[in-house]
Amino acid sequence: MCGIVGGIAQRDVAPILIEGLRRLEYRGYDSAGLAVLDDNGQLRRERTQGKVQNLADQLVENALGGNIGVAHTRWATHGEPAVRNAHPHVCRNSVAVVHNGIIENHAELRRQQQKQAHVFTSDTDTEVIVHAVYDHLQRGGNLLDAVRQTVAGLQGAYALGVIAVDEPDRLIVTRHGSPLVIGVGIGEHFIASDVYALLPVTQRFIFLEEGDIADLSRDEIRIYDKTGARVERPIKESALSGDAVGRGGYRHYMLKEIYEQPRAIADTLEGRLSGDSVLSNVFGADAQDIFSAVEAIQIVACGTSYHAGMVARYWFEGLTGLPCHIEVASEFRYRKHVVAPGTLFVTISQSGETADTLAALKLAKKSGYAASLVICNVPESSLVRESDLVLLTRAGPEIGVASTKAFTTQLTALMLLVIAVGKHRGLGADMEAELVQELRKLPGICEQVLGLDEEIAELAEDFNDKHHALFLGRGAQYPVAMEGALKLKEISYIHAEAYPAGELKHGPLALIDEDMPVIAVAPNNKLLEKLQSNLEEVRARGGKLYVFADSRANMAPSDDIKVVKVDNTETGIAPIVFTIPLQLLSYHVAVLKGTDVDQPRNLAKSVTVE
Repeated sequence: MCGIVGGIAQRDVAPILIEGLRRLEYRGYDSAGLAVLDDNGQLRRERTQGKVQNLADQLVENALGGNIGVAHTRWATHGEPAVRNAHPHVCRNSVAVVHNGIIENHAELRRQQQKQAHVFTSDTDTEVIVHAVYDHLQRGGNLLDAVRQTVAGLQGAYALGVIAVDEPDRLIVTRHGSPLVIGVGIGEHFIASDVYALLPVTQRFIFLEEGDIADLSRDEIRIYDKTGARVERPIKESALSGDAVGRGGYRHYMLKEIYEQPRAIADTLEGRLSGDSVLSNVFGADAQDIFSAVEAIQIVACGTSYHAGMVARYWFEGLTGLPCHIEVASEFRYRKHVVAPGTLFVTISQSGETADTLAALKLAKKSGYAASLVICNVPESSLVRESDLVLLTRAGPEIGVASTKAFTTQLTALMLLVIAVGKHRGLGADMEAELVQELRKLPGICEQVLGLDEEIAELAEDFNDKHHALFLGRGAQYPVAMEGALKLKEISYIHAEAYPAGELKHGPLALIDEDMPVIAVAPNNKLLEKLQSNLEEVRARGGKLYVFADSRANMAPSDDIKVVKVDNTETGIAPIVFTIPLQLLSYHVAVLKGTDVDQPRNLAKSVTVE
């Protein structure tokens, strides 16, 4: 969840580290810091609470530069957001460490180190690492050995970058449970939590594997696996350019990413359809054999990805007749499981590094599932590497913390999976052809829906003084309502909840009054009449309705109901289409309320801790 950047070069790395931190701001953070070895061989550090710009301003006042350094943006886990808890952490002006993850045995290590006269200056779990590295160096080892010995005593998850005064030409990095990438240059090398941070300086990357430790100098990269053996990891060329994560002409990344959805969906479909069919081999060489033996589906995910999985459950059971279970990854990990024979284990993750989802996959591998499949946006991620089958969503970089195009491309990929598996479960050629044609139309339909932007922006003005909102949906639109509520609460800080519309009379009706806006999604399907009856229950109690309705749904506006009409949408893809107006509503409400749309408080983009 935090962001790491580091480098060793023949030039001043401080500006590069600051720019890298800026590019990691989307991950969410509360403080930032940087440490370098200057031209005199002294370890110098600057830290600040708040934005990376605060750190950049601080460096203008306190000039700081050097050829080797590490930097960090922190999202608080242990210890409040404060300068004293910001990284890098330093021991006796000799060693500096940046860390992503959580050290579970930090309390025990802290007690031991305090007995050895170490003075702690922070409340973090990370500080035990820098003291341990220092101690091992004092016993006569080199920096590589000191880091190796240190991590042998750590329990939990970590990605580390370490520099030391006594070895100014060496940057040591390692990872266990948290991602870390090496940027390969000429006469210089860099590290970061993801490639976006380093695109201005290189497009060549090495993705460290679990347990790897790397020894970086200006001219060489030496990598050792978890057994200590020297290994070679492939260098991969990124197709992204340095401006791939820019906002372009948009006010916020989130708005840009909402508007990128037609193209992202088209990219997700490209090469995966042939005529009226889905190509099963796009999931992997063994996909057809695996799919033919599937008897049930287990989906595990978190947050927005969990909502995508909930939609897929309706699709799997409605179109293929396969039993489909969906569970939040953080709950799945901590209960006993009954695994039905032939169950395909499906994970969904934007980053592919979500800690709970990754741990659930590792558990599933020991639990007797038939095979594992991941739907993900990052090809080099841990979930992708550890799954039997893979379908990449091709959403491209998503910088806004509130997920938009990642969600709709996940839904698109899930529909491909439903069709590919369904072919072996009685999904006829006619139904497959119908669904494929709906998918082919989907990018164009999404483009049309974006034309509602101005109308929705005007509608958003009604929410400027609201503190609560209720979202309603039926069938596969219920998870869409949940996603709409999540978006609104994430970026506008309005308390928002979603309910199946039929549950109104079982409790939520007690909340209905003129100050509780009720947002509903109304596609033209067999549940429309039921939904309309539920909406009348709201009107009868003085509630104000905002309905996103299929243009064929015969929903008329009145004093207490506002209707946004969405042009004819086929039932299969309706959850994808109706998601976009809810995204736009949340965006415009947040803008009116003046919140930080792209970096909402307390949240992080890549959740790599439990």
